[in-house]
Amino acid sequence: MIAARGFVRLGLACALVGLVAGCAPKSAPDESLSGFSAEQIYKRGEYELETSRSSEDSLRYFKEIERLYPYTEWSRRALIMQAYAHHRSREYEESRTAAQRFLDTYPGAEDAPYAAYLLALSFYDQIDEVGRDQGLTFQALQHLRRVIEQYPDTDYARSAVLKFELAFDHLAAKEMEIGRYYLKRGNYNAAINRFRVVVEEFQTSTHTPEALHRLVEAYLSLGLNDEAQTAGAVLGHNFEANPFYQDSFKLLTGRGLSPEARGEGWLQAIYRQSILGRWL
Repeated sequence: MIAARGFVRLGLACALVGLVAGCAPKSAPDESLSGFSAEQIYKRGEYELETSRSSEDSLRYFKEIERLYPYTEWSRRALIMQAYAHHRSREYEESRTAAQRFLDTYPGAEDAPYAAYLLALSFYDQIDEVGRDQGLTFQALQHLRRVIEQYPDTDYARSAVLKFELAFDHLAAKEMEIGRYYLKRGNYNAAINRFRVVVEEFQTSTHTPEALHRLVEAYLSLGLNDEAQTAGAVLGHNFEANPFYQDSFKLLTGRGLSPEARGEGWLQAIYRQSILGRWL
C-alpha cells in the first residue's frame, strides 16, 4: 500500500549511492519524458517529492506518467501520489480532485482507503478557528464517516474516528460560541436555542455540561424555574463531578430551588432518557 511514509525508498537509495542519473530522468521542465519508462519517471517523482520543499516538480513527473502510460499500474500509483503531493503543499482543492478521480477510476484498488482518507483530510485540515463558517467541518465529517464505514479494518479508519470526534466537537463549540454571545447580550431565547442544539445533537461532545449550565442561567433569567431546575437535574445526573454542575447547584439553591426534574418539555424528555440510560 502506498502511504505517506514510504515514498522514495528506491529513488533515495539511488541518490545515496550517486546513481540518481541512472535510476531516473533529470529532465528540464520543458523536456519530453517519452524516452523514459514509467518506473524511471515515477522514481524521479518520488525523489523530487522527498528532496524538494515544493511539490511542483514531483507533480510534473507523476502527471507525465498518466499521460504517457495511462491505465497502467504506474499510472494508478502516480495518481495517488498526486493527491498526496497536492495535500502536502496545502493545495486542498487539487488534492481533493485527484483523490476523487482515483476513487472513481480505481474504486477497488488497494490504495482506495488512502485516497478516501486524503479526500477527508482535504476538508479536515482546513478546519481552524471556531469563528469561521462550518461548512468545511460538515464536509469533513461526511467524508470521515465514509472512511470509517467503508474501510473499517484499516489504519485510516482508526485515524478517521479520532478526527471525526474532534470535528464533531468543533461544531458543538461553534454553537456554544453563538449561544454565549446571545446570553451575554440578554437574548435568552436565542441562546437557549443554541444550547439546546448542543444538548440534543452534540450530547457526546465535551461542551454538553456547559450547555446545560448555560440553560440553567438562561431559564432563570427568564423566570422559567421548572426548566432551569430540570436542566440542573440532567446536568447533575450525568455530570455530577463536573464544575459546571457545582455552578448550577449554587445558582439554583441561591434562589431556593433544587436541581430536580419538573414540569414537561424537551428537557424533561432528556431527563427521562438519562434515567433509562438512553442519553449520552
